[in-house]
Amino acid sequence: MSSKQFFKKYVFGQVICLALLASFIYSPLASAERIKELASIQGIRQNQLIGYGIVVGLDGTGDQSPVTVQGITNMLTQMGINTPAGANLQAKNVAGVVVTANLPSFAQPGQTLDITVSSVGAAKSLRGGTLLMTPLKGADGQVYAMAQGNLLVGGAGAAAAGSTTTVNHLSAGRISAGATVERAVNMMVGEGSVITLELKDSDFSVAALVVAEVNKKFGEGTASAKNSRVINVRAPVDYDQRVSFLGELESVRIQAKPQAAKVVLNARTGSIVMNQAVTLKPCAISHGNLSVVVSATNEISQPGALSGGETAGVTNAQVSIESKPGLVVSLPNSALLSDVVNALNSIGATPQDLLAILQAIKVSGSLNAELEII
Repeated sequence: MSSKQFFKKYVFGQVICLALLASFIYSPLASAERIKELASIQGIRQNQLIGYGIVVGLDGTGDQSPVTVQGITNMLTQMGINTPAGANLQAKNVAGVVVTANLPSFAQPGQTLDITVSSVGAAKSLRGGTLLMTPLKGADGQVYAMAQGNLLVGGAGAAAAGSTTTVNHLSAGRISAGATVERAVNMMVGEGSVITLELKDSDFSVAALVVAEVNKKFGEGTASAKNSRVINVRAPVDYDQRVSFLGELESVRIQAKPQAAKVVLNARTGSIVMNQAVTLKPCAISHGNLSVVVSATNEISQPGALSGGETAGVTNAQVSIESKPGLVVSLPNSALLSDVVNALNSIGATPQDLLAILQAIKVSGSLNAELEII
């Protein structure tokens, strides 16, 4: 089998997999979501931690920056070792790093966290290094965890015929369970007998559905919507009963209605994502060497005299895309944005072309969806 045939079969297989995945996502069973996937409970959140530390034990790949040298000097001084005045420390095996971590809700002292270690200087690699004890602070300046451990830089490298090829990113790595929680964050779940749900996306219809399903399960008056995002829920005051109640509340399934049509375009990579079939109204666009025309024609469907049917209007859409050197791609009886994007890709349109054309279609009012550019 040739490489070209293999590539075609591979692409075909990927398309089939995506089609099966899409059919599952849009099935009635999959559209029922739990409240825990649609909303969060006010007061339950994670907190970001950050700290500056030193990685030692590198194989001559350190940064040797003045800040790193000063950090080593301060560390040695705290250990009772005074460096001679004017001494030139050769810090080839040392690098200054920033350590970050997320402190989960209700984390208690003694629990461990995964941490990410990133070089802040010109270190060539952190592979094989050891992070020295580093305090991790929150936004309030308090120390909530201490980090230390051997750094793992993932990926692989290969060398052949005197040349070295590096696949991974060497200036950052992780340490599993590399930090220990030293201070707990006090979190209050609701005030008195009321807790607050916050929808991840502001939507009046979803808020109404959540209120209806919660009241259906726990009784009328249990939930009430404050606005399109915030929902107040009456809960038991006893902590043990409240935990059980919240577990049941998060498991309530909501048959959410289809979201508004939306098109997301990544301006850097040219990736386009649509959450559903997006249609186009009649329009005509000329962009560089490309010409896009979306037209619609109204036809009358007249049934037979004895058929008992009714006269009906039928709208047929036709999309034509032309590249001025002479290449024309026609899509009869179709006005779907996905077909237009595929046709533009087939004639070599660049991500910048797609961005300009979609923006123009949106401004003209011919795109029946929200356009978001990231």
